[in-house]
Amino acid sequence: MKNALRTALAAAVAATALAVAVPPASAASASASAQPPVPACRATKSAAAAPGVAANPSQVQAWEYNMARNVLAKAGSMNAAKSHPIHAGSVPVRYGTQLLACSRDEFRHKDRDKPDAKWSGMTYHHWRAIHEAAKWMDITRW
Repeated sequence: MKNALRTALAAAVAATALAVAVPPASAASASASAQPPVPACRATKSAAAAPGVAANPSQVQAWEYNMARNVLAKAGSMNAAKSHPIHAGSVPVRYGTQLLACSRDEFRHKDRDKPDAKWSGMTYHHWRAIHEAAKWMDITRW
């Protein structure tokens, strides 16, 4: 009787130690997916280009950025309206991609309950403004 009890107790202690030392894979993936995704406004690195997709330029001219900023601000983007105009030369392309991504997310949030939000989760007016701004800066991926 004592041997059976000792064996059962030793097995339980060993199983507990193993469970504590090595968490199950489902728990690790659940904790990783529980974290909210990083908003596009805060992303700093761009995704790798898909094969056959034209690369973005490395720099954006100040006047191109300012024109795109004005297009988005006129369309109703508070993010674009609050951003500062660029005064000299050129800036890294990430300035433009962040402007586009943040405005896109803002427009999607504003248009989520509208019945005519059929273009990438936005109304046509907002979708057109995003694409026109991207065209000003020659940006194909954002």
